[in-house]
Amino acid sequence: MSSANPPLTDRRAVAPGLVKPRRFRPKLAWELVGCAANGHELVGTDARTLDGTDHALVQEHDGFRWHRCLRCDSWLPLPAPHSPTRDGVPDRAEIDLPLRGRPLRDRYVLRAIAVDRVVHFLLIGALAVGVFVFLGDRSRLHGSWTRILNRLQGAVGGPLADSPHGLLNEVDHLFTVSATTLLLYGLGFAAYALINLVEAVGLWRARRWAEYLTLIEVVALVPYEIYELTKRLSPLKILTLLINLAVVAYLLYAHRLLGVRGGGPADEAERERDTGWAALDRAYPPQLQLADAGRGRH
Repeated sequence: MSSANPPLTDRRAVAPGLVKPRRFRPKLAWELVGCAANGHELVGTDARTLDGTDHALVQEHDGFRWHRCLRCDSWLPLPAPHSPTRDGVPDRAEIDLPLRGRPLRDRYVLRAIAVDRVVHFLLIGALAVGVFVFLGDRSRLHGSWTRILNRLQGAVGGPLADSPHGLLNEVDHLFTVSATTLLLYGLGFAAYALINLVEAVGLWRARRWAEYLTLIEVVALVPYEIYELTKRLSPLKILTLLINLAVVAYLLYAHRLLGVRGGGPADEAERERDTGWAALDRAYPPQLQLADAGRGRH
């Protein structure tokens, strides 16, 4: 880039990743994460000429074309294409803008929660299938279980020591539960697994109704999880409770559910601020575009 054109880092709008954190609190630049995972979003790399080009997207300096990434605002120098496929750079109306700012952050966080819901769906769904299989072949399984217990007891020379709440007693209890009760358990597990699947799909697509459904489901389970911890502590139970509490806090605070921090209108206004061409123009104001265009003609 010519010396007449100031480096991008000297401008008031600094690209993500160039701002030093304040008070030792680093801020993750989700735009850089997106570009690292998917590559930069450039336009006009296949254009034959740059006549009348939007200088917020592409500029030409010292024989190179400087293309602006529409996600992270980085400028990349590229040579003119050897085999251009179009006459000029597409107009703004032809360009699909990538997510930036708050909407991009929400995509990654909500999809992480969606993955957690998928794991719940697989585990609970497998449990429902197990209940139905057990219900359909309980008589044969009871005989096999009795033979296994007899052999184990013969190997140790007497009854097996097991607490009233131990695994052996829990399995024995399954054979005493009525078929109707087992069927209701299986249907309950299947319904709960389906709810988690619906949540996962909705969260992956960033639907607000899925956020509310997830919030209701998680909040309903928190008292039960706390009760289970009062009976017996385990690292898995503690981790599950902490994850669910973090999900509730994130949905309430960051997504302003149930009217928190202004509710839906405030959430929508914040999203609008970080999307569209207005957000890109704030990062690279028109007066800078005109100044750069003027310097490029000299």
